[in-house]
Amino acid sequence: MTTLSNRYEFVLLYDVENGNPNGDPDAGNMPRIDPETGYGIVTDVSLKRKIRNYVEMVKGDAAGYRIYVKEGIPLNANHKEAYLAVGLEPGKKADVASVNKARAWMCQNFYDIRTFGAVLSVGDNCGQVRGPVQLNFSRSIDPIVQQEVTITRLTVTREEEADKERTMGRKHIVPYGLYRAEGYVSAKLANDPTKGTGFSEEDLNLFWEALINMFEHDRSAARGKMATRKLFVFKHESDLGNAPAHKLFELIKVQRKPEANPPRSFSDYEVTVDKAGIPQGVELIEKL
Repeated sequence: MTTLSNRYEFVLLYDVENGNPNGDPDAGNMPRIDPETGYGIVTDVSLKRKIRNYVEMVKGDAAGYRIYVKEGIPLNANHKEAYLAVGLEPGKKADVASVNKARAWMCQNFYDIRTFGAVLSVGDNCGQVRGPVQLNFSRSIDPIVQQEVTITRLTVTREEEADKERTMGRKHIVPYGLYRAEGYVSAKLANDPTKGTGFSEEDLNLFWEALINMFEHDRSAARGKMATRKLFVFKHESDLGNAPAHKLFELIKVQRKPEANPPRSFSDYEVTVDKAGIPQGVELIEKL
């Protein structure tokens, strides 16, 4: 695989129509919201789940592209597999050098560990991995409306309720919301001789592909219509970077058009990029 030699930052714009992009279990699964401002929130964990699912769908269990955090697989079972693969005895405490061998095996075999990092010290200790790719929480461009919709079902669940004609339920949706996520890719964390994960150019290209297509294969009635609208990538000439990340993020502005009140679609927003303000040594790539 080709070694990653550039630092990157990126801005992802995606929207939801009549769906719940990220339910809050502490609020009855209502769409997450900042209680002070009314802006919608989507956690980094939610987006990482969709990225993992896309990679697994595309690559399956191909060598080097397995998924560590997946449904139905206890994490410690993967640690045991790593110990056996590098000649260690599961259940027996390993020294630092042996733990590093197991850590390297986990990075080599699991795409999401190589990308996002993971804590692998529970059970058979495989160390800790700091991932080169990091995502912030997404935030909506405007305050969102948390709408509760009552639904009916023309059947019942329990036999003792058979005399009832129907049962009632609720769905929580956002009529429309445009969200912005910002993220970072560190070549140094990918390539460090002792702590690097081996995240490569090929891995990065798959990551961009996942950001663009992850909603296309995550459809459900609960999530409504979700779509990636824009993906801006800032590529630095060096692995350390040529400009502060926050300065680059500020070059991309997203504003609701004055006549769109409330906004109902992506066309109700205007996205502008200050290309003249891009610092020397940084290239802007519009992936979508």
